[in-house]
Amino acid sequence: MIEITPDIRLADDELSFSFVRASGPGGQNVNKVSTAVQLRFDAANSPNLPDAVRARALRLAGRRATNEGVIVLDARRHRTQERNRQDAIDRLVALLQRAAELPKTRTSTKPTRASRLKRVDDKRRRAAVKRARTQRDED
Repeated sequence: MIEITPDIRLADDELSFSFVRASGPGGQNVNKVSTAVQLRFDAANSPNLPDAVRARALRLAGRRATNEGVIVLDARRHRTQERNRQDAIDRLVALLQRAAELPKTRTSTKPTRASRLKRVDDKRRRAAVKRARTQRDED
């Protein structure tokens, strides 16, 4: 089980990995060994994700999410399969932890009296500057 939050845990079988050849670090191994990892997580059908978290996760994933609701992460930073695999899992956990945070609700506020007066005063000054320009142009 992979712990996302104290309330949310993912089963290991919900993640699927495929390994492909990667460019980048690896020396001669880069041509022989499939070290890059592609992690796939079916967020849309995961029984362990609450609906609100699922929706936020898919929105946060952006173009990394398919139309079917599968989140696909590529990891190719490291030279070994195992480190890339762990990197992909860590990135998925970070994404789901961000999705699990409740967004702050916006409380509407009104402008203060001082800010309204300042705005009106600035408008009056600006209008006076423009009025002075047209009077100079007419002379």
